[in-house]
Amino acid sequence: MNEPASLPLPQLRSLGETSRKDAWWLQPAATFAGLFAFIIYSTWAAFQGNHYWFAAGGAEYLSPFYSPEIFGNSPHAWFGPPPDWLMKIWPPFIPFSPALLILWAPGGFRFTCYYYRGAYYKAFWGDPPSCAVGEPGFRKKKYRGENSFPLIIQNIHRYFLYLALAFIGLLLFDAFKGFTFVDDDGHHRFGIGVGSLVLLINPILLGGYTFGCHSLRHLIGGRHDCMTNCSNARQGAYKGVTCLNRKHMLFAWMSLFWVGFTDFYVRMCSTGVWTDLRIL
Repeated sequence: MNEPASLPLPQLRSLGETSRKDAWWLQPAATFAGLFAFIIYSTWAAFQGNHYWFAAGGAEYLSPFYSPEIFGNSPHAWFGPPPDWLMKIWPPFIPFSPALLILWAPGGFRFTCYYYRGAYYKAFWGDPPSCAVGEPGFRKKKYRGENSFPLIIQNIHRYFLYLALAFIGLLLFDAFKGFTFVDDDGHHRFGIGVGSLVLLINPILLGGYTFGCHSLRHLIGGRHDCMTNCSNARQGAYKGVTCLNRKHMLFAWMSLFWVGFTDFYVRMCSTGVWTDLRIL
């Protein structure tokens, strides 16, 4: 009779302890650097409250960090300058900026995204920093999953999805206006500037990220428990979302970089540092 094998139980590792020989730290370090840089820049840009729109040579560009501009001092503001009642309730220690009225929606969508959760859990919290790598001791004792407070709030992602879809439409409208130029006679005519293309690429990449969302994929297919017997339209939509979902990480990073670059481009043109070249 064979004796039972003696298998050692897994040992708890301290932070960063691992038997891996590869450069496992590169990915979480790159993720940390990328997300941290975007957080710093986007926070700075949001609090500026100026140089977020550009109008010269007939072109009109609006930074995606400020779209839609509900109250503001640019020609793009829906309801004009901020009213007195808003300024009375606005915290006096925070400078007013139109971006602060709307950035919570796209920011909340990204912060609760399934991909980003896994990315910043590893990069910022070390939970764990990489596969088979030790995590902080307090994480082992205190982590209770996403079924309890406060991480259960991450489930609000599915509701931020509806807002994110609306923002895609708004940014497409901004891109459309970026192709409308005013000539010397005051007539609106089609034209193309470098900024026109920058603004157009932004909602395309954001659309690739948003329409590949796990929650949207579930909404279209999984929610109805229908994969083969549902309508051709639903099957086609599900396959389309699934195709984008396979590249969800790629679109997440490309759209994150480009939305920041779009704001930077508009800001550089507005301050006169860059000149928006007219292509057509």
